Amino acid sequence: QVHVVESGGGLVQAGGSLRLSCAASGRTFNTYGTGWFRQAPGKEREFVAAISRSVIRTYYGDSVKGRFTISRDNAKNTVYLQMNSLKTEDTAVYYCAIRGAYGLGDSDSEYDYWGQGTQVTVSS
Repeated sequence: QVHVVESGGGLVQAGGSLRLSCAASGRTFNTYGTGWFRQAPGKEREFVAAISRSVIRTYYGDSVKGRFTISRDNAKNTVYLQMNSLKTEDTAVYYCAIRGAYGLGDSDSEYDYWGQGTQVTVSS
């Protein structure tokens, strides 16, 4: 089993920055890409970004390109999401998810292990 914990959420003004962290523990040796998703009230879960285990590939949702950066430190089993130039529409619960199979995708059905989420609120 793989345990996933997100942290770093909070309240920030529009234009500000936050860095989210996703720490994985347990049987992480058989895991692959990691993704971030978000879900705002009344909306479907949305793909934000993903990164391969090797760090070679990254992938972003259109709404965050140029503002968010995903990175990882494999020695710490941690993936980060640096969020800059935040907008009120970025307000959501952010979830980290890890794939149990090779590949990198933008569909939540492709990810096997999920954290509980961390709230990000951007005020105007």
